[in-house]
Amino acid sequence: MVQAYILIQTEVGKASTVADTIGKITGVIQAEDVTGPYDVIVRAQSETVDELGRMVVAKIQQVDGITRTLTCPVVHL
Repeated sequence: MVQAYILIQTEVGKASTVADTIGKITGVIQAEDVTGPYDVIVRAQSETVDELGRMVVAKIQQVDGITRTLTCPVVHL
């Protein structure tokens, strides 16, 4: 299982809507709107890195109101 945090910047006033929409995507564990340089932080999981990449590109980045994403895979050192 691969997990990642996805940091998202949104258009002004869209963070709550974006977080709600992303929270319904299969594989998303949690989606929260936050303050700071990013507007939404998502924790997601998938079986493989490739599946995670497809989720980000094909599902998450397609949500209306997103301007930029940064995917940070979780590593266990």
